[in-house]
Amino acid sequence: MRSLHHASKTFADDLAAFCRGSVVPKEIADSVAAILADVRLRGDEAVGYYAAKFDSAKLRARDFPVKPADLAAAAKRLPAAELRALKAARDSIVEFNRRGLPENWTAKNQHGALVGEKFDPIRRVGLYVPGGQVPLVSTVLMTATLAKIAGCPEIAVFTPSNAEGKVADGLLAALHFAGVTEVYRFGGVQAIGAMAYGTTTINAVDKIYGPGNAYVCEAKRQVFGTVGVDSLPGPSEVMIIADETANPSFAAADLLAQAEHGSGREKIYLLGTSAEIIAAITVELRTQLQILSRSEKTQRVLENGFLALEVKNLAHAAEIANYVAPEHLELLVADAAAKKLTADITTAGAIMIGNYTPTALGDFVAGPSHVLPTGRAGRFFSGLRVADFLRRTSIVHYDRASVKKAEPIVAAFAAMEKLDAHGRSVRIRA
Repeated sequence: MRSLHHASKTFADDLAAFCRGSVVPKEIADSVAAILADVRLRGDEAVGYYAAKFDSAKLRARDFPVKPADLAAAAKRLPAAELRALKAARDSIVEFNRRGLPENWTAKNQHGALVGEKFDPIRRVGLYVPGGQVPLVSTVLMTATLAKIAGCPEIAVFTPSNAEGKVADGLLAALHFAGVTEVYRFGGVQAIGAMAYGTTTINAVDKIYGPGNAYVCEAKRQVFGTVGVDSLPGPSEVMIIADETANPSFAAADLLAQAEHGSGREKIYLLGTSAEIIAAITVELRTQLQILSRSEKTQRVLENGFLALEVKNLAHAAEIANYVAPEHLELLVADAAAKKLTADITTAGAIMIGNYTPTALGDFVAGPSHVLPTGRAGRFFSGLRVADFLRRTSIVHYDRASVKKAEPIVAAFAAMEKLDAHGRSVRIRA
């Protein structure tokens, strides 16, 4: 586990170097580019090839879709307690995200013309749901529910299968519960390629959503422009800011919860206001690690992706947080300090406040989507919301009186920009 002290002369450079570890290596970028090019060229054949290569799943094109009947059957097999959990989580997600549904509006501008905005659902969306060893059942609800609220007419979901071509029952049940019927049993870069370019079996989508590993995240970056993407939610990140009021056992549990994703590229930050609180949390980390089922992979993340920083004060912590732009930020500090930090930190994907708000609540049941930007993308991206599934169109409607009022202003701009045809197109109506 690495550590930095605020008095270090190389503090800023060392932090920057650690953050640069989030940058995708050239070998990953090149590998992704090659797979995408192959999927674009060979379509279904390439998808099947990479599903076999990376997931040991021998799939023909006719095997790609999961039948709606299989989704319903999985829901029937799911234990009652798990079905109740799906419903409870979905209800929280719906309640939270309906508040963010934008409404059409119109008004008169200063010329007396009618202006406004209208919002329309994106026609066809593709949702990526990580599967394999860690089937992210909650990601189904955190993406598909928002698409449904927005009214997207076509929702296609892609998730990896195991070597036998099977997808976890929890995932299938969640898809059925969310009302999704178009599901494909493969993931990885090949899924992003199929969504972006389409194949004989699969229609291309208009926008891609959902988290993934470094390869999936890089694939989304490379296909942006051909299709839209929600953001770049890659390997998980958490930052905890802790003062003397922090509960060390809680803090350690939350750091381990994000590290257990276990891809090896997760980023785990602990910002402490004293050496004592950092030491106490570190001791708890080592103790709790021993009882985890995924301790080996979690340990690897702690060795390569953990950084403890002793900060000067909470203002310094806020400065670091705004630089890192963490996916998840926990404020295990006194109430007054938490209020100020919440106001001062402007780049976090999600902020969890207080000793009793672990990131896992946001991951599963609190309401906001857990699809959040990583790798410092929080500086310019926000977490997934309903508006991301909508297109905004501006509306402008002038009549003869309002165009006459606007004509002198247009004439001035046309003169400044030497675009006389622009000016004439308005003047001819005035």
